[in-house]
Amino acid sequence: MTKPWLREYPEGVATEVDTTRYGSLLDLFEESFARYADRPAFACMGHTLSYADVDRASARFAGWLRSTGLPTDARVALMMPNILQYPIALIGALRAGMIVVNVNPLYTARELKHQLLDSGAQAIVVLENFANTVAKVLDEVPLRHVVVTSLGEMLGAKGWLVDFAVRHVKKLVPEWHLPGAVRWTRALAIGARDEAVAPVTRQASDVALLQYTGGTTGVAKGAILLHSNLLANVLQSEMWLAPARRRKPDAGQMITIAALPLYHIYALTVCALLSVRAGGLSVLVPNPRDIPGLVKAMARYRFNSLPAVNTLFNALVNEPSFARLDFSGLYAANGGGMAVQESVARRWVEITGVPIVEGYGLSETSPCVTCNRGDADTYSGTIGLPLPSTDVSIRDDAGQALEAGQAGEICVKGPQVMAGYWQRPADTAAVMTDDGFFRTGDIGFIDARGYVKLVDRKKDMILVSGFNVYPNEIEEVVAAHPAVNEVAVVGVDDARSGEAVRLYVVRKDRSLTEAELAAFCRERLTGYKRPRDIVFRDTLPKTNVGKILRRALRDEGRAAGPDAGRDAGGATAEAGALSTGSH
Repeated sequence: MTKPWLREYPEGVATEVDTTRYGSLLDLFEESFARYADRPAFACMGHTLSYADVDRASARFAGWLRSTGLPTDARVALMMPNILQYPIALIGALRAGMIVVNVNPLYTARELKHQLLDSGAQAIVVLENFANTVAKVLDEVPLRHVVVTSLGEMLGAKGWLVDFAVRHVKKLVPEWHLPGAVRWTRALAIGARDEAVAPVTRQASDVALLQYTGGTTGVAKGAILLHSNLLANVLQSEMWLAPARRRKPDAGQMITIAALPLYHIYALTVCALLSVRAGGLSVLVPNPRDIPGLVKAMARYRFNSLPAVNTLFNALVNEPSFARLDFSGLYAANGGGMAVQESVARRWVEITGVPIVEGYGLSETSPCVTCNRGDADTYSGTIGLPLPSTDVSIRDDAGQALEAGQAGEICVKGPQVMAGYWQRPADTAAVMTDDGFFRTGDIGFIDARGYVKLVDRKKDMILVSGFNVYPNEIEEVVAAHPAVNEVAVVGVDDARSGEAVRLYVVRKDRSLTEAELAAFCRERLTGYKRPRDIVFRDTLPKTNVGKILRRALRDEGRAAGPDAGRDAGGATAEAGALSTGSH
């Protein structure tokens, strides 16, 4: 196929990535641990761990996992915000030969139960702030081992002060009861006895991660990401970043601000795995919703890289203290997860002197597919060029490739594309073409130069601050309310989050109030899935066969403007805006 984008590649960026460089992620970790042992690797709340520290602690966590008798390929769930325990548990689980299952800590019990049942996870590491959610589902899921940690458990001498404040002053740890749970430090102590055990060998074709996503429907399913998928995307991202790094040859060790949550594949790849590959320092931010606190954390470093979503960029440029930071080391501000607004991009470059470089990806693609050039000087309004070894094809409904400039479904082939959906062969077949392309469900076109422009979404998915929200899931939850007759969910434009959830309801009982329905949703849906607006209707538009016309409701909502309907106290969570409190 024709690949016009190759002519637009920056000088020195190869068109193909060497996917045989490492046998598995374990080889990448071992190389960095040996090469950069004395360098700082991860920092959080002023405390720093070196590569040697991470090597030692992750080996001990791997030892604890092996001591439990869990088999190789057992699934290990991680339910934490960005704290030092996260990369240690991630690397340790992989070193034990097991499969990591990322879990949003703000999930409700209903959402957590589905993910644990579907993945078959037998172990979980959870921050104590969210342990009560695990306790609610413990008897209904296959978990055999629970590790509970605290915010201050790896923060050195000040850790007990942090924990005292979180538990007793801010009261952010709801009461929980998990019989047989092991504290994090105890697990590491047990694992230290297993240091002499030979390390597990993994192959590139082995599963590393189950990244849960709605895919093309509202049923959350695990995208199977192999070691080879993640390795390929790390190396692709590193190659693409090289021209930007050359702009600041005196920048020294790469310092990345990890404000996006590592349980999201975008942050996991570019803030953690890429940082380890480059021997960089990743500054973990547990709660980027606190923008002044985030800026204060950034002020400690001459940082180089900030992957973010539009809502976070926007919040920063509207924080007065942000403009006083030192941007002399900044060479990469990568936007993903949702469209970057031109007004935000313009203000960003005025303050920092560095443009936002927008890209595109999905959980199913590890995630990066396309990105604007790292040496770009201006905002392009596109999602950039396909990365090395990546093919993008625009297809019509019949699966036929379209010419440049014609809009159709964006289809992707490359070494970063998932192996399929966990235990869902029919769903996997539905999103793969006969010639091996993954159907993204997004609509776009490729211009004559090879730049990809995102136009719309083929599916009904709503994008809230970079998080996928699927109407089917919300409709199923709301329909269970005894006073609801019919329900429909659509996305509406929102200045903060890109889109927000609007709920249309036909009531069985007209005494049902917005507040009551909002409270019902709050118990069953995590923050970004909750409706911002609830609109009561006597009828909903339908086709001749009775199917609710979501498109008509979307058009109606957009014509009425983003503020139509009443605020139901719903989705205000930004991507990465993860409080460590109760939910």
